[in-house]
Amino acid sequence: MPRQEIPRDMRQAPSPDGPHAGYMPGFGNDFETEALPGALPQGMNSPQKVNYGLYGEQLSGTAFTAPSHHNERTWCYRIRPSVKHTGRFARIDLPYWKTAPHVLPDVTSLGQYRWDPVPHADAPLDWLTGMRSMTTAGDVNTQTGMASHIYLVTRSMRDAYFYSADSELLVVPQEGRLRFCTELGVIDLEPQEIAIIPRGLVYRVELLEGPARGFVCENYGQKFDLPGRGPIGANCMANRRDFKTPVAAFEDRETPSTVTVKWCGQFHRCEIGHSPLDVVAWHGNYAPVKYDLRTYCPVGAILFDHPDPSIFTVLTAPSGVEGTANIDFVLFRDRWMVAENTFRPPWYHKNVMSELMGNIHGQYDAKPQGFVPGGMSLHNMMLPHGPDREAFEGASNAELAPHKLENTMSFMFETRFPQHLTEFAAREAPLQDDYLDCWASLEKKFDGTPGEK
Repeated sequence: MPRQEIPRDMRQAPSPDGPHAGYMPGFGNDFETEALPGALPQGMNSPQKVNYGLYGEQLSGTAFTAPSHHNERTWCYRIRPSVKHTGRFARIDLPYWKTAPHVLPDVTSLGQYRWDPVPHADAPLDWLTGMRSMTTAGDVNTQTGMASHIYLVTRSMRDAYFYSADSELLVVPQEGRLRFCTELGVIDLEPQEIAIIPRGLVYRVELLEGPARGFVCENYGQKFDLPGRGPIGANCMANRRDFKTPVAAFEDRETPSTVTVKWCGQFHRCEIGHSPLDVVAWHGNYAPVKYDLRTYCPVGAILFDHPDPSIFTVLTAPSGVEGTANIDFVLFRDRWMVAENTFRPPWYHKNVMSELMGNIHGQYDAKPQGFVPGGMSLHNMMLPHGPDREAFEGASNAELAPHKLENTMSFMFETRFPQHLTEFAAREAPLQDDYLDCWASLEKKFDGTPGEK
């Protein structure tokens, strides 16, 4: 499908000075932005009357009494209050979008799995109808766990809007370009970028260039945050300044529209007579954000040994158990390999976390064959995995000169909970039935005598 530039109906605030037109830099900042001059109240949140006849409304992303350093909320000044953006709901079915708990008795999730890219469908698909759940974990009703999805998009949402009361969404494009028109501004997204769409935020998704395919991590639990760097210090990994939050933008359109809500795993739709994207000004720290993965600065071993993959964490969503994440989002990008006398690829291991990986582009160093761009793999908790024979032999016998991994970008959605396969993942997605065979040719080298083998 050729590149499709969608006319932007939203009236946008003047762009801030600098190289990132339409965005404000920072992660977790307290932003303020207005699309019309004087629309944003100063010195207070809820004046008796707001300029332009706007309504003041607070969107809370955390409990009112959350500690101040965790408290997230945004004050919106909008044409209509949100109670006018919902009506009488009717239940609808999105059969490919599944929510935890979703444990199927005739589907085996115990195993090591890998999939080829999910092919694009012939039928027209938008953001909602094109969502394909692969795994679920935890329980949305207790706001713990996650789900992983593939999205396939061939058309824009037209006068159709959506929000999830269940989760925030971490979007990882692999093909094509999307535009997220949200209540708080516009985010354009392409491969090697990610976006976070907060719980409760209304938006529609437009196709700029397609067909589009990518990955989604649906986070039922506490919000994504930057990991603590510990002894690494103040710099490297993902830096706050590289995250971009959109400036205010709004629509004032009187047209029949639909709003779909995901709530406790069910989907409901209502009809309204206007666009709900009518926030003219806002201030706060609960907002959508995008991030360019190419700005992630990896750190690693510079003498010997291979560090745990946690060293590559971009974002983490805490679980309430210190050091054990509800979700970690981990990035494996271009980097130098320089460790001496070391098996440089990821070693064989099994652990308490369940690891779902996706390939954005290029070759992943541990599995040179079979893990292709757009593909996924799943290694559930306490299931061993590691390099195939070719990768093991190559790394064991390579000359350990400095070597740069280039043209590679893969990621991992890692969770403390077991990830259960959906029926789509088990029976419709292109599962590689021979994946387990990649370890079949590993040889016994032990013969009871000392020395390297």
